[in-house]
Amino acid sequence: MLLADSAQVADGKLYILGGGWSVTGPEPVPSAVVIKVSVDVPEFHVAHHWELFLEDADGQPVRFETPEGVQPIEVRGDFNAAEPIGVPVGTPVDVPIAVNFGPIPLAPAARYSWRLVIDGESLPGAISSFTTRPLPAE
Repeated sequence: MLLADSAQVADGKLYILGGGWSVTGPEPVPSAVVIKVSVDVPEFHVAHHWELFLEDADGQPVRFETPEGVQPIEVRGDFNAAEPIGVPVGTPVDVPIAVNFGPIPLAPAARYSWRLVIDGESLPGAISSFTTRPLPAE
């Protein structure tokens, strides 16, 4: 996982702008979470479900007021992979995922984490943390 200013997936590749940051703000800015999932042979042709959650420093969901009431920031999706053609048998497949967000109004001088869950499991390396800068002194 990687934090970026923006990202997209095209032709099975990730195109990343402003990638690799861990400090932002304090003003809200657009951002993206970039994910590359490696799928091994036993998992080919198996449907997988992913969920991405924004959490505060205590591991609690970050929630915001919306027209539908207070909601957590979370995104869900599905993927599957097939054996690649023309490569040696047993070659794993990378599944690229790019999730873009508009400006999220986060508290200044705070720590946050994006946590990825695949098929109900949090996997090693499936968390990306960042800090918001404090407000400038007046």
